[in-house]
Amino acid sequence: MEKIMTVHVPSKAGRTRPFKGYVPAGTLLGLSLLCAPAAQADFVADSKGSLEARNFYFNRDFRQDGSRDKAEEWAQGFLLRMESGYTAGTFGFGLDVLGMAGFKLDSGGGTAGTNLLPPDLSGGSQDRYGELGLTGKMRVSNSTLKFGTLQIKDPVVSSNDTRLLPSTFKGGLVNVQEIDRLKLTAGQLTQINFVDSTDYQDMTANRIGGQSDKFQFAGADYQFLPNLTAQYRYGQLENIYQQNYLGLVHTLDLGSGQSLKSDVRYARSTEDGNFRDIDNQAFGALFTYSLGGHALGLGYQRMSGDDPFPYIGRSDPYLVNFVQIGDFANIDEHSWQARYDYNFVALGVPGLTFMTRYISGDNVQRTAPGEGKEWERNTDIAYVVQDGSLKGLGLKWRNASVRSNFGNDLDENRLIVSYTVALW
Repeated sequence: MEKIMTVHVPSKAGRTRPFKGYVPAGTLLGLSLLCAPAAQADFVADSKGSLEARNFYFNRDFRQDGSRDKAEEWAQGFLLRMESGYTAGTFGFGLDVLGMAGFKLDSGGGTAGTNLLPPDLSGGSQDRYGELGLTGKMRVSNSTLKFGTLQIKDPVVSSNDTRLLPSTFKGGLVNVQEIDRLKLTAGQLTQINFVDSTDYQDMTANRIGGQSDKFQFAGADYQFLPNLTAQYRYGQLENIYQQNYLGLVHTLDLGSGQSLKSDVRYARSTEDGNFRDIDNQAFGALFTYSLGGHALGLGYQRMSGDDPFPYIGRSDPYLVNFVQIGDFANIDEHSWQARYDYNFVALGVPGLTFMTRYISGDNVQRTAPGEGKEWERNTDIAYVVQDGSLKGLGLKWRNASVRSNFGNDLDENRLIVSYTVALW
């Protein structure tokens, strides 16, 4: 059984606006258990809290004929994170809180649609939005169970955190680490909350469609060597698709400050139920050579089968060529990537980093005659203040250009200022 918790905050007109959070009944039971005096020591002593402020400017210029001119908005977001410790005893219980609020600073006429803010009924964006998420948790030995509001990063499902506020899921997640070098993972998700929404809704498959209120996944990570890890996952979006994933990550120490990292991924996706036939095989590999502050990466990704790569809509796919805007996961698409990173700590400027990459895709099936082709270029420059009164202040500029003969041509800039304060 599920409860809805509502916190009322003032609006401009003096009225209150509900910030809603979905709270499983198990979380409320956990709260009652936490009130026992003997249990509160570890619960409080091991707790931590932080407040992150995000100032986000987003500009996307469309370059193809017949499209709108641009999407442009500026917004301020706040993320309150509070994580308790666990109560004493064989079974430890705890509670995490995620409070999020976003406020519109500027959204000129006709320029909404950046996904920074929820849309309104007039085609613009809402002035403010917010959400409160609660996560109950339990620990036994080295294993944990979490249920409620979840942010997930996993090879078969990953929350999107590329806008003002992150997307979240509702469900449960289990991590078991009782055997040395082996981590077992399993979970079930029932709904998703998008980056520009406060309403949970059923999940769909990107480019595939359908609707489902159950995504189940399970798998294992095994560390064969300190520098070699293998992964397996099985994921199922009920009645839409199922997916088997294999991954291998290896880092080779070449000496003299040099290394070569290999990241190889393969996923096989088929239909689940009678929604429609689905056939996709996705292979990707990214090799990164590092020397001092320099890192040079070369990647290749290939789609095979009759369908594009399926993943939960408005989440992040786990693909080597999923970048700032595109995922290069269309039917039969082949794509390669060249990437360069530099960490300026090598020049005595810690906190300053630079990244640029170019991705080119071809062999895409399209409705018009001829071969579909696309490319994307990304550049990121970021700086985090290392000391002083502004320690932790982050500044980032993200720039991208996309050109395609079957999709949008666009140029994009994102300017992000973030600052996190530890509350205790």
